[in-house]
Amino acid sequence: MPHGEGRQPLLRPALTLRGRLTVGAILMALVLAIPLVVALRSLQRVHRTTLELRNGAFAASLLIGKLRQGTDDLRAKETALLFIPSAVSRDSMHHEIQTVRSLADSLGRYQLPDAATEVRLALDSLSVLSDEEFTAASGGKATEAETVSQQWVRPRIGMIDQTIVAAEQSLRTRAHDRVADASDETAAAERTAILALIGALLLAGLITVWLVRSISRPVFALEAGMHAVATGDFSHQLHMPVGRPDEFGRLSNSFESMATRLAQLDRMKAEFVSVASHELKTPINVILGYVELLQDGIYGPLTQQQREICETVAVQARNLTRLVRRLLDVSRFEAGGARLECRQVNLSRFLDALHASFSVLAMQRGVRFDVVRADGLPSEVRWDEDRMNEVVGNLLSNAFKFTPRGGSVQLIAAPLDGAVELRVVDTGAGIPPDQLPRIFQKFFQADNQSKASGKGTGLGLAIAKEIVEAHGGSIAAESVVGEGTTFTIIIPEKADVRRTGRFPQQRTAA
Repeated sequence: MPHGEGRQPLLRPALTLRGRLTVGAILMALVLAIPLVVALRSLQRVHRTTLELRNGAFAASLLIGKLRQGTDDLRAKETALLFIPSAVSRDSMHHEIQTVRSLADSLGRYQLPDAATEVRLALDSLSVLSDEEFTAASGGKATEAETVSQQWVRPRIGMIDQTIVAAEQSLRTRAHDRVADASDETAAAERTAILALIGALLLAGLITVWLVRSISRPVFALEAGMHAVATGDFSHQLHMPVGRPDEFGRLSNSFESMATRLAQLDRMKAEFVSVASHELKTPINVILGYVELLQDGIYGPLTQQQREICETVAVQARNLTRLVRRLLDVSRFEAGGARLECRQVNLSRFLDALHASFSVLAMQRGVRFDVVRADGLPSEVRWDEDRMNEVVGNLLSNAFKFTPRGGSVQLIAAPLDGAVELRVVDTGAGIPPDQLPRIFQKFFQADNQSKASGKGTGLGLAIAKEIVEAHGGSIAAESVVGEGTTFTIIIPEKADVRRTGRFPQQRTAA
């Protein structure tokens, strides 16, 4: 399947990456400004209430204080008028009445009109009565003046006092209510500001999620694509809308083009390796044939040195033959041309054969070797027996190669939900953790080769991975340096694949 086929175009984003970042920054600024505006408006309302309390209740309290002082002065003036009846005391009494009257008129400005009216009426009566008291006192009628004072003048002053006290109580109640209202407004402003802040944070969070998702999704898609390409999967499809007009769209197009070119180059490389390996087999076989003829004395007797040289050439030619065969296997799997001949395999016999094959090697190396069978294993599986024998045999060979004398190697077989789990566990040198992800790559050899009893080609694990995945299974490795390595194969009980390769579309059912 060509790259990009099978994906339906999604809605194209209207903004480029730079545009989304700009819009996100503007929205964040606006959202964070909302609680500030709400808080300012609430503070303005509280400020207005404070001004009303200061300009109203406080000023009214001062006025009440002046009125109370005025009534006290009226009492003093009336006493002077009673005992010192002169024009000065009379005029002083009238002046004080006018002063209190002007103060009483100001009560109306503080929403106390009833109190102002009662005080004015009492002052009007007091003005007349003070004249009568002055006339009686200045005419020598002390008893009559005393009567007017006790029965009329002083009760009027007391009435003014009571009115002032009532007005003061009204002001106190009103101020208390306004303070309570101000407290309620302050609490409401605080709640509103908190709610606005929470709402702003939620909106900011949503905007942040939108920005992160709009950026992280294509970044993760590209990262996954690059990882797939780095591991050799050139058919990987990006989970990204086709034809995006932003920067990620251009990166996606570049990735698709790069993956396509790399896939073509990889197929060409595999074909070249296959052809080259195939062509190498003939001259190698010719070399081996002539070496064997020389060793058999067909061309005459050989000296000891010549025999040693021929043996060395034969060993190297066989190594070269083995390398070519492995290269052919790898290239066939990568090109999709390798075949699996899956048939019914007696699993117990399969494990017994592996045990018998490697028991001798275990004795030679002084390594303990066990095959452990868990309960519930199927009696038969459908695998390519030769290929799976090659895979497990390769893992066991590696285990023995890296396990020192006195160590142990185990082959553990266990059932696993319609599959079989095969684990090869050794107590060998182990693989460094930074190199563990690369061990299934072609020609890669870890730094632990100095601990091995023999050198390898770096192709065995790559071939094993291809064979296992061709069966629809998986292979993984865990290792601790100095403690050992565990290879785990999980393979279905029934693998019906006959043709395999890196590209799934090239596989056909049996």
